[in-house]
Amino acid sequence: MPNFIIDCSQDVIQQVAPDKIMNSVYEAAEETGLFAPNDIKVRIQAFQYYKLAESKKDFIHIFGYIMEGRTTEQKANLSKQIITKLAALFPDISFLSISINDFETATYCNKSLINPDNTNHNRHFEL
Repeated sequence: MPNFIIDCSQDVIQQVAPDKIMNSVYEAAEETGLFAPNDIKVRIQAFQYYKLAESKKDFIHIFGYIMEGRTTEQKANLSKQIITKLAALFPDISFLSISINDFETATYCNKSLINPDNTNHNRHFEL
């Protein structure tokens, strides 16, 4: 946790390499100090087909999913840091945005949590 899923128009990954885009998001998230570096996950999906407003060409939207417990100010800072890094890479992009959503701890499950040896219910068990 967290997961950052980057949706973008296909032209975006032809302007800047996908690894550079994902690294920018990763570094911005890491620099906030909200997450352990080995917990951050970033992936990108470029779309060939999409419809934008009149005369708009490209877009990037990041869907951020984080474990609940951060303040609104922390989440707002996270959003701002990520968009600031990407705006420097893409000064002319039509749409550049992010939304942060919380995972509920009570309903979250992963492979570690179902391990019978994980008696402390540590979601990082054996990772």
